[in-house]
Amino acid sequence: MKKSFLCMVALSSLCTAPCAHSQAYPAKPIRFLVGFPPAGTNDIVARIVAQKVSELIGQPLIIENRGGANTAIATELGARAVPDGYTILLNSPGHATNPALMKLSFDSVKDFAFVTLIAEAPNLVVIHPSLPAYNIKDLIVVSKKHPGQINYASSGTGTTVHLSAELFQYMTGVKWIHIPYKGGGPAVIELIAGQTSIMFSNMPTSLPQARAGKLRPLAVTSSKRSAAAPEIPTVAESGVAGFNVTAWYGVSVPAKTPRPVVDRLNAEFVRAIRSPDLRDRLISAGADPVGNTPEQYTAFVQDEITKWGKVIKAAGIKGE
Repeated sequence: MKKSFLCMVALSSLCTAPCAHSQAYPAKPIRFLVGFPPAGTNDIVARIVAQKVSELIGQPLIIENRGGANTAIATELGARAVPDGYTILLNSPGHATNPALMKLSFDSVKDFAFVTLIAEAPNLVVIHPSLPAYNIKDLIVVSKKHPGQINYASSGTGTTVHLSAELFQYMTGVKWIHIPYKGGGPAVIELIAGQTSIMFSNMPTSLPQARAGKLRPLAVTSSKRSAAAPEIPTVAESGVAGFNVTAWYGVSVPAKTPRPVVDRLNAEFVRAIRSPDLRDRLISAGADPVGNTPEQYTAFVQDEITKWGKVIKAAGIKGE
């Protein structure tokens, strides 16, 4: 009788262990993969959000920067991670452009469970102060006087920073030289140093530098002005009608991550995004907070992959 009772207790403990583990999530720190080096926009957004989410869930989100290949290195790590909720990935437009730029060892949709879209943000057209241009029309005039002689920086081939500049050249007829870097941070540093002349930079990276007088802002790439800098006109209203490009940032986990874990992450990230203090921080950095459902974010990513695939093919853009 005593042995039977002990066996029953042991079996009961084993059966309830998975449920207890699920209810306890997260029970340890969460690894947060970011596909760019520190100091760039992706890193800035990830750290702003991670701080707030850590407060809400009671566990630290540890940023792990794995730059290179337009986020493909970090994305592959995310796809291959154990699907237990303890590895999450920051998505950005590279997630949508890479399928058209390079051969990948993972599927950008099927190998992920998408949690939520954090924010969208326009790019900011900034130039080195030595370039004699004070608005978009000036930039076009100067560029056409020196075709193929002015260079522009990007955070990597296939990023919105790169594609914004390519679209601008296509729509205006100017010709620049592309200098790709491994992230927005290094690219902005080189632009400030005068190694390059132009950048269609993500706003959280370049707006503080523009306000400090280190770079000259000319326009934002979205269809409407940014709430973070309403005094800066759009590229479209500056004479390039129809120009509209935005960057975006979201969170995903490996496919097969249990749905309760995905739902918990969604709830906490959305709660963080909608909190007044985090919203203010994102807006002041030049990002428009979103916070949507896993289904809405999945549809968004699929649409982005389709859209940029067509643009890249039409423009004949090749990966690095």
